[in-house]
Amino acid sequence: MTTTRVLVDGLAFPEGPRWRDGRLWFSDQHAGRVCAVDGEGKLDEIVRVPAQPSGLGFAPDGALWIVSMRDRRLLSLANGELSLVADLSTLTSAQCNDMVVDSQGRAYVGNFGFDLNVGEAPAPTHLVLVTSDGRARIVAEGLAFPNGTVITPDGKTLIVAETFASCLTAFDIAPDGSLGNRRVWAALEPGVSPDGICLDAEGAIWVASPGTSQAIRVHEDGRVSQRIPVTTRAFACMLGGPHGTTLHLCTASTFDPKKTVTRLTGRIEVVDVDVPGAGLP
Repeated sequence: MTTTRVLVDGLAFPEGPRWRDGRLWFSDQHAGRVCAVDGEGKLDEIVRVPAQPSGLGFAPDGALWIVSMRDRRLLSLANGELSLVADLSTLTSAQCNDMVVDSQGRAYVGNFGFDLNVGEAPAPTHLVLVTSDGRARIVAEGLAFPNGTVITPDGKTLIVAETFASCLTAFDIAPDGSLGNRRVWAALEPGVSPDGICLDAEGAIWVASPGTSQAIRVHEDGRVSQRIPVTTRAFACMLGGPHGTTLHLCTASTFDPKKTVTRLTGRIEVVDVDVPGAGLP
């Protein structure tokens, strides 16, 4: 077992980590803000997002794209100003969550499909593709809570964590961004409901598993080659650091928004691993 160290604590609920320009960018979701932290733990608040930020990504022009959860919008932060990229409320029925932005500036955005926080029964939902000009359409349906998403280095495959199906699901990416040839990339162990994920240079995927309080390194056949435990619950992960081999884990004791803002158990924990990150995000 490998032990993590705490880079930042006192957060509400960190999510959507992305490595960019020597810092980890992430949403402190229930605190309504996007932050960035360097390798020494220096934390900066980047922008406030009152309807709760979630997935993050960077457009080719360097603008930061932010999923605004409760109002189901995709926002862009450029020159210190937030603007609307796309309103997704007509294509989604519940909160939007994680996202990956590809090299062409297209965003794949997930959503809950049901109201998790009031105890609604799980329902299948879909991924929405948003092009750089703000047009949006559904590109994959029948997903069981699509969550963390990655794109392989060649830009040809998208892999999404289906939290409520306990699997990682792969799609081929067509030139126009459409998704096809759906298949199970990896069936996961009992008890592992995948949340955030990130890809490494050997083609393995790190999976944050809040239900088992660990991050696991999973291969395409479902084999687990490494486990990193955390003391609370791991909700998202991202490889970064000077050599791409620092695994950043977003952890917290709960995802209940009524509790996270008072308990402030959210942390960014880090640990060194052997294989650097690859692909997107």
